[in-house]
Amino acid sequence: MEGVSNLPGEVHKGDVDRTIRELDNAIKDIEEALKKVRAAPNRVSDSELKAEDSMEIMIKAYKDATESEPFLPSRASVLPALLAMRKAHQTTEQTKAHTLSQADVLNQTKKRVEEEQVNLREQRALQAALETRLQSLREGLETREEKTPEQLARDRIATLKKQKATFDRQTLVVMKDLDWFIENHLGAMLAAEELGGPVVGEMTEIDTQELTAGFNAHGKLKKVKASLGEDKRQRRIDEIWGGASEQQGARGKRKREGDEASAASAEMRDLTEQLLNQAMESGGDSSAAYIRIPRESAAVRFLVRSKVAEFHPKDANRLRLIDFGRELDD
Repeated sequence: MEGVSNLPGEVHKGDVDRTIRELDNAIKDIEEALKKVRAAPNRVSDSELKAEDSMEIMIKAYKDATESEPFLPSRASVLPALLAMRKAHQTTEQTKAHTLSQADVLNQTKKRVEEEQVNLREQRALQAALETRLQSLREGLETREEKTPEQLARDRIATLKKQKATFDRQTLVVMKDLDWFIENHLGAMLAAEELGGPVVGEMTEIDTQELTAGFNAHGKLKKVKASLGEDKRQRRIDEIWGGASEQQGARGKRKREGDEASAASAEMRDLTEQLLNQAMESGGDSSAAYIRIPRESAAVRFLVRSKVAEFHPKDANRLRLIDFGRELDD
């Protein structure tokens, strides 16, 4: 059984041996021919050959090679199969190497395709938006062409009036909210800072009745030992908040009425009102938007710290609102 199973292998081995012997014999024949040529007595050296001689030799060699029978292995030779296998192996290895080298190129190409697809979608979306915008402009232009200049002017005026009415309503809402914030929160904190307490924001919960006793040198509320006399308390309010109010008519009267928080609230309202009015009257001229302040009160310091107002660079007694609109226009 073992002899039968090894028979194909022995046959293949015998074919390989015969092929090797054939190749060895062919090599020996070629070597013998070379020896005879080299040993020929009338052999001419390469340096003595002329161009015509070399040409004749090459022509004769090509002619002999064409007319002579080519070397072919025997029918039982495995040389053709070995050559075919070697060629197939080389081709396979080259294909694998090329495939590996092209993997990075393939990944880069896929990424590029994805990027181009994204760009294409963005360009299509942009094109659609531009076409929509162009269509709306065309429709608006056609509508304008149908109207006379007087009609266009009336439409523009009506649009501006609607915008003004909207802005007025929004301004009223904002001013009401600001007034409520000053009255219920900011006034007490401003009064506390003015009386020697912490700056606005450090003490958010303040009882207006506790402001009667004032603050000590460390900024802490004093203990209320006895109620401060109404006259003395009113004199203190007039000394702090009444200096400028005497020249402001009804505004000054509001400051002198009520407690310290109410006086501070009235001062903040007056200050914001003056700043807003002056900003409107300046007509966009920043140098004309300043108002003159009698002193650097807690309300003034709060507006400056909040980046709402700013002092004149050369006069600390002049104050103006920061022109946010100019920054947006620029």
